[in-house]
Amino acid sequence: MKSFDLADLSAADAYKLMRNVVTPRPIALVTTLDEEGVVNAAPFSFFNAIAFDPCMVVLGLEARPDGSPKDTSRNIRATREFVVNMVDRAMAEKMNLCSTPLPHGESEIPLSGFTTAPSEQVKPPRIAEAPAVLECTRHTTLELGNRREIVVGEVRAIAVRDDLLLDAEKLHIDHVALDTIARLGANLYATSRDTFEMIRPDGR
Repeated sequence: MKSFDLADLSAADAYKLMRNVVTPRPIALVTTLDEEGVVNAAPFSFFNAIAFDPCMVVLGLEARPDGSPKDTSRNIRATREFVVNMVDRAMAEKMNLCSTPLPHGESEIPLSGFTTAPSEQVKPPRIAEAPAVLECTRHTTLELGNRREIVVGEVRAIAVRDDLLLDAEKLHIDHVALDTIARLGANLYATSRDTFEMIRPDGR
């Protein structure tokens, strides 16, 4: 096994190596609102669920090349609200369009062709095409230096498309139909359709 000392690598090479081995990574298509009410939609694969009671998610956000904050960072700081829209295979190409660099104040929604729908507990809208969404408020922002920050969000509401609920009372979801995708290395993605089951030693 070959070992790489990250102190010997450039930041770009260290990032390339990490993103190629920390896989698969779920994709958060995050919607926020700016001070003028413009909807921003941006995908992030440095994202995951990190806690429950209360439920928490984390976003890893990077600044623009000139060091200025991206709209997602700016909007979350200003409004303390955001929506994580889970991305399924049918949304993949439109999600990718949302990564297009746009000037501040210009929405990715018209460019991507997504439609929006009102959220229940926060002001930023949902992506109507998303199979599931997490409505969040900002709990903590950690500035990591070097133009990066971590946003921890508390999940206030979760919405799931009706056809995905196998048993709403027991909260059973059809994971095959959910069909979420994940980021691999470079420009590769994977679906969640190839699954297998293992029972944990404690029987759960």
